[in-house]
Amino acid sequence: MEPTYHDGSVGFVNTLYYKFHDLKRGDLVAIAIGSGYKYMYLKRVVGLPGEKISFKNGALFIDKEEVYEPYIKCEWNWDMEEVSIGENEYFVVGDNRSVPIETHVKGRVNENKIRGKPLW
Repeated sequence: MEPTYHDGSVGFVNTLYYKFHDLKRGDLVAIAIGSGYKYMYLKRVVGLPGEKISFKNGALFIDKEEVYEPYIKCEWNWDMEEVSIGENEYFVVGDNRSVPIETHVKGRVNENKIRGKPLW
């Protein structure tokens, strides 16, 4: 999640936030690794249930429309074929998109793996 969050940093997660709020594109979320709360990825939601997402020459496309991402601060040139996001799924990526897309942790995540919103 560089530069938004630094690798290896410790933070707190509001696990009640999404009990009262809907997930939105652009939200930062904590995603469980395994079944518990001890280890989590921090990622940004870029795709919502039922959408089709792709990356072309570094630009994010949702249902074939380019989406502006003001939080991206680095140069990047990802390309990814269009994928469909299922019901109760979200598409997440990190903000450090200068790394090759093949080595970046990204993709569809089931809603039940999203544990909450990070606190600053």
